Amino acid sequence: MKPIWIVDDDQSIRFVLEKALLREGLPTRSFTNPREVLAALEDASEDEGPQILVSDIRMPGGSGLELLEKVHVKLPGLPVIIMTAFSDLDSAVSAFQGGAFEYLPKPFDLPKAIELIRRAVEESQREEVAEERMAAAPEMLGQAPAMQDVFRAIGRLSQSMVTVMITGESGSGKELVARALHKHSPRANGPFVAINTAAIPKDLLESELFGHERGAFTGAQTMRRGRFEQADGGTLFLDEIGDMPFDLQTRLLRVLSDGHFYRVGGHSAVKTNVRVIAATHQDLEQRVKDGGFREDLYHRLNVIRLRLPALRERREDVFMLTRHFLQQSAKQLGVDSKRISDAALQQLSHFSFPGNVRQLENICHWLTVMAPSQVIEPKDLPPEVLSAMPCVVRAVAPADKTEGVKPEWADPQEIASDVPQADATSLPLAGLEYSAPNWESGLEAEAQALLATGRTDVWDVLTRRFESRLIQTALLNTRGRRIEAAQKLGIGRNTITRKIQELNLE
Repeated sequence: MKPIWIVDDDQSIRFVLEKALLREGLPTRSFTNPREVLAALEDASEDEGPQILVSDIRMPGGSGLELLEKVHVKLPGLPVIIMTAFSDLDSAVSAFQGGAFEYLPKPFDLPKAIELIRRAVEESQREEVAEERMAAAPEMLGQAPAMQDVFRAIGRLSQSMVTVMITGESGSGKELVARALHKHSPRANGPFVAINTAAIPKDLLESELFGHERGAFTGAQTMRRGRFEQADGGTLFLDEIGDMPFDLQTRLLRVLSDGHFYRVGGHSAVKTNVRVIAATHQDLEQRVKDGGFREDLYHRLNVIRLRLPALRERREDVFMLTRHFLQQSAKQLGVDSKRISDAALQQLSHFSFPGNVRQLENICHWLTVMAPSQVIEPKDLPPEVLSAMPCVVRAVAPADKTEGVKPEWADPQEIASDVPQADATSLPLAGLEYSAPNWESGLEAEAQALLATGRTDVWDVLTRRFESRLIQTALLNTRGRRIEAAQKLGIGRNTITRKIQELNLE
């Protein structure tokens, strides 16, 4: 295992961390200032570099934030823990913005510091494994059996010129499959031209596909080659073929039959050698029955059909795809790639993804910009993911009572009618637990339950519980530091002190 690099001008800090980490079986290497670290990085091979870097923020000869910036240029995936005095809270915020894994306030509790370092080591090792997998991954990703069937089909079709119809929901990656079919075919050196027939107005689609002669219509100042000519010798991908206007379907059928077509306004036939791959999210058989799609064209296109599974049918691929898209998004934006915790991945994998892989890619772009720290936790996931989690309302028995408790999924008003008024405030949320990110629904059900009892202090009861939970959560987030918790909540330090006393949170 690679060593943990410790950077601090205080010898006692270095000594304490070295001994504690060695007891944990974690090798270390210590430095007194950032210059030594940067020099060691220049000389170190890939195997000799740090597993993680733990650095003080204020040192003679350079700051930890400057070191963080320079290290991330050379090792963008390296977890960096910044040690900072409590008075350096603004610097700690800057550390997070600079891509730090976590910050460690001084004076620190040694067991907690070791726990944090070990967590960073585990995250680093997990990222190394993921990067190795990504490096060996093909242009399409998927370990699910349904995707393996698609890969096998691409392999079988690699040397064939046959027309292929790709079906699947919007956003499932149909164009990627078409590109893979082209890349692994004898036409790989030819052009790959894609056109979404649903995205182009009907009046322009004919010209887009077949081109036009000069003067064919108003604005046609020059002759223009259409997509069929542009794709000559290669592959033409017709996406959303089910939306093609009926009269153009006839022209397409003619091209597929003999390889000849006429430009708009033209009188000479043009010969083209194109392999056509079509795709649709619609049920073409039903479109044929409804008279919206030509049956002969359907049979001409539907020689080989490839069905692409929806993302909800291949949930085991969410892990790999998420890491891939986070790295891809970070590269596009020119920032460090964020990591995602196992808990967040687990929650993400249970999302239904109505927009399929495209929606997951958009979520990863959102997380790259909006997630507050380098490690994405469940609370950082976008609203559409959090709000989609089911709200489970269940009765909870009081510590000293078992009467009046309804089974799971009981109606809140029925529960409230059975809970004595004297016990209502002692129960956690008046006898209800809400296992859901959609806390507003839980609050509404709780309010209904209390109001149904005829109480006249519902506002005070719920406000106290809300404030208590909010302050406790903030204190947990800041490891008990009140001033920092107040700053994060947006209230004054006197306010949080008074609330802690009023709510008996001491």
